[in-house]
Amino acid sequence: MAKKTLRDIDLKGKRVLLRSELNVPIKEGKVGDDTRIRAELPTIEYILGQGAALIIMTHLGRPKGQPVAEMSVKPVAEYLTAKLGRSVIHIPYGSEGEVKTAAAAVAPGQVALLENIRFWPQEEKNDPGFSRFLASLGDVYINDAFGTAHRAHCSTEGVGHFLPAIAGFLMEKEITFLQEAVDQPKRPLAVVMGGSKVSDKIALIENLAGKADYLLFGGAMANTLLAAQGKDMGASKIESDKLHIAREMMEPVGGLGEDSQSESGIGKGGQKQNRCQIYYPEDLVVADRFSEDAATKIVACDRVPAGWMALDIGPATVKAWSAVFDQAATIIWNGPLGVYEMPAFAKGSAGVARAMAASPAMTIVGGGDAVAAVMQAGYGEQMSHLSTGGGASLELLEGKKLPGIEILQDK
Repeated sequence: MAKKTLRDIDLKGKRVLLRSELNVPIKEGKVGDDTRIRAELPTIEYILGQGAALIIMTHLGRPKGQPVAEMSVKPVAEYLTAKLGRSVIHIPYGSEGEVKTAAAAVAPGQVALLENIRFWPQEEKNDPGFSRFLASLGDVYINDAFGTAHRAHCSTEGVGHFLPAIAGFLMEKEITFLQEAVDQPKRPLAVVMGGSKVSDKIALIENLAGKADYLLFGGAMANTLLAAQGKDMGASKIESDKLHIAREMMEPVGGLGEDSQSESGIGKGGQKQNRCQIYYPEDLVVADRFSEDAATKIVACDRVPAGWMALDIGPATVKAWSAVFDQAATIIWNGPLGVYEMPAFAKGSAGVARAMAASPAMTIVGGGDAVAAVMQAGYGEQMSHLSTGGGASLELLEGKKLPGIEILQDK
């Protein structure tokens, strides 16, 4: 990796300002899902093990620049105390002078958690004065909050203008898997794209079309792409006002013509122009209404009955895509392929997760819904990497420069 990490600097006796992603659900003053906290423990324990004084910053919810009691990080401090086996000091919301005095009292080997950083209105404005103040709390700045790396806030980017900015272990992992998988992939590279809107993925498609060997489209966005081919999608969710955009967008990467046998002989439905081969769903699970107990059936992608809606990819599609995965060296999946929250329409996503897990390829899942679908199917631990950042993952895959990464020092 080109950016400096924790391993590249001496932390002994230093005051470390760490931006973490501890935005966890709090109910009745107790931490719910602790996945993000557990993921951050290796970085925290490493810093403390190096003999540094540690001050952690995180946000919790969206308090909109003012203190909100229900969004206090105090329960997180209490939870960290139990997990680390050492007291985690809670630094409450207050004036800069009060915060600085409390932070200065943190000794080497001790750890403190600053109150919800978004309680301060300057944070989301990336106010230089507030960034300078935060920087005064430490000697070195570690950013481990990939999920907010696409935000230019004081705690995610601004501080790096006043302190040496280094990547934590989680940030390092995200950059290594996501960025390098796109910029320097092991080939063939297969990219699975789902989600509800084609319009949300224009930049992603444009960036990956020139880099991927296979593009596979599912979810509601595939409905729009199929409709742009002239197929009658019944009552399926499509972006009717974006059909012309879909046609224009897909033309440079393989077009939207009739399905044809792929050049490699992998299944049906592959279209190839230059290096990138395009796959659309061959079959769909359709329902007579948007409901768990709706009547369902499996139909070809051009046989959606009037009044019925496509809510999942079908078994023939999963089989065809599995053949692609068997030949791939890298697979990236972004966006759900159906209404996976309903068991009747979760089989497509589960089948793709199963096929990815069985593939010899490096497998990367980015985005909250796709990760949730993989976890629900029980294949999370069999993936090479599950990305923790929703919007950040998408923007990195789109080829955008993320402020929270750009500010990090190069090796």
